Amino acid sequence: MKKSAEDDFRSFVHSRWSRLLRTAYLLTGHHQDAEDLVQAALARAYTRWEKVRRARDPDAYVWRILINTNTDRLRRNRISEWLTHWLPERATSDRADQVVERSVLLDALRTLPVRQRATVVLRYLEDRSESEVAELLGTGVGTVRSQTARALTRLRAELPRLTASEHV
Repeated sequence: MKKSAEDDFRSFVHSRWSRLLRTAYLLTGHHQDAEDLVQAALARAYTRWEKVRRARDPDAYVWRILINTNTDRLRRNRISEWLTHWLPERATSDRADQVVERSVLLDALRTLPVRQRATVVLRYLEDRSESEVAELLGTGVGTVRSQTARALTRLRAELPRLTASEHV
């Protein structure tokens, strides 16, 4: 029995939702924005599903849609969001260290330009190879290497400043 395109898409979404959401959260830094980003990317993928499912690597195709959708979102909202060092929630005592570490990491990621942030998230937090990242971003491996090097240099400079401000 042949699976319909609708069933195939539902199966794809069901099996990849949590991983897409995690990547989106790392790119946006906010749960609500991450959910909106994944939904927008999947809506784009759904309109092209026949092309996506015939692609050599449908996962890479959808991750690229996710990254491009995030880039488009940031271009539209360039001024409308102000990032701060303070979280509105209070950390609980049992996981305070994890909350602080995650907060510092997200603050550091927010200092990076969009392409560098995408490169770091895909390389180190999604554990993808340089060639996979290059394919997802539509660029060369050398560009991925240079973007990663610049991002890591910037993160190394930002992390001590951000961790010092947490202890003040």
